[in-house]
Amino acid sequence: MSIEKVRKYFARLGIEDRIIEFSTSSATVALAAVAAGCEEARICKTLSFMGKEGPLLILAAGDVKIDNHKYKEEFGVKAKMLTAEQAETLIGHAVGGICPFGINDGVTVYLDASMKRFVTMFPACGSSNSAIELTIEELEKYSGFRSWVNVCKGYQ
Repeated sequence: MSIEKVRKYFARLGIEDRIIEFSTSSATVALAAVAAGCEEARICKTLSFMGKEGPLLILAAGDVKIDNHKYKEEFGVKAKMLTAEQAETLIGHAVGGICPFGINDGVTVYLDASMKRFVTMFPACGSSNSAIELTIEELEKYSGFRSWVNVCKGYQ
């Protein structure tokens, strides 16, 4: 199970006890916000795409959408989200629990500027009923991200 991969990942960092497992689904931004007791914007959604060099993840605030023009400018290709089957195979987590923790080798992670307006965010932890509250600095530290990008719209 994917949450076990994430639990092992965080165990190496000594923070596995911070994973929150909800009794209800957190598979969508709206459900996750209710489960976590926060506004939808503070849910860190993880979007999976196929880039020029392979699969990539973009972590973004829950209230934004990808801006196709900005995405193409940043990555040099049209935004093409992975199917649910592709995401599970290429990323290592199923849709609803995709996160940057405990992922397959060869997946590049980017953090979107839409999250910089918050102190903490709630990314999933590999299952459709889990999350962890992380500061932006912790998200940088634990996500293994390559760089910050600005490829979303709807928050400025």
